Amino acid sequence: MAEEIITTENISEAKQVRMQKLAALVEAGQDPFVEVKFDKTHSSAEIKENAEALDEKEVTIAGRLVSRRIMGKASFAHILDGEGKIQIYVRRDDIGESEYMAFKQLDIGDIIGVRGFVFRTQTGEISVHAKEYKLLSKSLLPLPEKFHGLQDTDLRYRQRYVDLIANPEVKEVFIKRSKIISTIREVLDKKGFIEVETPVLNTLAGGANARPFVTHHNTLDIDMYMRIATELHLKRCIVGGFEKVYEIGRQFRNEGMDTKHNPEFTTIELYQAYVDYNEMMRITEELYTAAAMKVNGSLDLVYQGQELHLQTPWERLTMVEAVKKYTGMDFDHDDLKDLIKRGNAMGLDMAEDTSWGNALYNIFDAFVEEKLVGPVFITDYPVEVSPLAKRKPSDPRLTERFEFFIFASEGGNAFSELNDPLDQRKRFEAQMAAKAKGDEEAQPYDEDFCTALEYGMPPTGGLGIGIDRMVMFLTDSRSIRDVLLFPTMKPEKK
Repeated sequence: MAEEIITTENISEAKQVRMQKLAALVEAGQDPFVEVKFDKTHSSAEIKENAEALDEKEVTIAGRLVSRRIMGKASFAHILDGEGKIQIYVRRDDIGESEYMAFKQLDIGDIIGVRGFVFRTQTGEISVHAKEYKLLSKSLLPLPEKFHGLQDTDLRYRQRYVDLIANPEVKEVFIKRSKIISTIREVLDKKGFIEVETPVLNTLAGGANARPFVTHHNTLDIDMYMRIATELHLKRCIVGGFEKVYEIGRQFRNEGMDTKHNPEFTTIELYQAYVDYNEMMRITEELYTAAAMKVNGSLDLVYQGQELHLQTPWERLTMVEAVKKYTGMDFDHDDLKDLIKRGNAMGLDMAEDTSWGNALYNIFDAFVEEKLVGPVFITDYPVEVSPLAKRKPSDPRLTERFEFFIFASEGGNAFSELNDPLDQRKRFEAQMAAKAKGDEEAQPYDEDFCTALEYGMPPTGGLGIGIDRMVMFLTDSRSIRDVLLFPTMKPEKK
């Protein structure tokens, strides 16, 4: 029996036919939606992995009907459960004539339970010979084009539930995502880190340079902000006596959307007392290599056709060294005004009085980052763009900060954390001055955080890694939307 091919032209008609079938079932006292449970004994994977031991043994399975081939008095079909597909064999003489007629009336997409015994077909396919089946849920909407046709990217993101059914490789990405996150926890827990939780709603949006989402608390009658980072609360934990803390959680930034950015995203931030940013580099390498081995079994990555090797140690370049390597501009020796002119000649629009640090960062951001296939740590960022990082003792223009780059994308950010409350207040003041001049992403003045630092925070290393980009790189996913189960989408017009 050939399966129907569902298109947008006949989807309404197909739904109507299925609604009529449901009504007939209900009228006959066989409403499939009254079922509250079904006792499975095995998954499809368990049966396939233990086929010899289970041969001729009774099993009970359940899943979604995804294909069917009617052959008179017997039928073959496949059901899809949480771990894959398995074939079932249904014969009229085994289940009865009326039940077999009802089986032939099932639709692709219906969810059924099957009791039977394991066997191999003449072609060697591991299957379940059904002795009994039960309709557990009726599918009122047809699956797209014979179950394998959901290719429209926008529709896939909007209806991820259908995407997961129609494209099994999509589900594998999210299984790997789960394994990556559990591996991060495993590595940090073994190192003695404590996982904590910090507020999602705040009266200030600090810890990063980003525009926040604003909401309103009715009881307090105040505006509040969805967090843009967990940094400042985690460092309060260090002040309070925790020496190793981390949090994996959602962040929210009211910014643009593209293949690398979504308004809500997941990060891991961690802080360790009595270490500097060099230890954070080692932890970064360990987290990435452990996750890569867990989900891919290799430290060799291929991402969108580019090859990269995660073997440690990763390359390390200061920002000054990276700019010189990729542009020829030497911020250690060349005249600043000449560097600004050269940058502007390449397409920038820097004022003549641009500071040394801002000029360095602008040129790096515009002309170097896109060339960093990596993995590479770019270290020693200018103080102007690093309001929460400790100054470099050997050069007060710079901070002990790094970002690491993989496939020309920033994968994470780390500091030797600023623990001087007087310097921190000056940095916040500079941020407020920038905000007054129109910088919507400048950080607010967090008086309570400064107070916390005044009680004393030990020298501390801090690290933040974008989980979504990490999953993108380790699963060869082109867009951040491919690694978010339910990415932010513009509402459809009704």
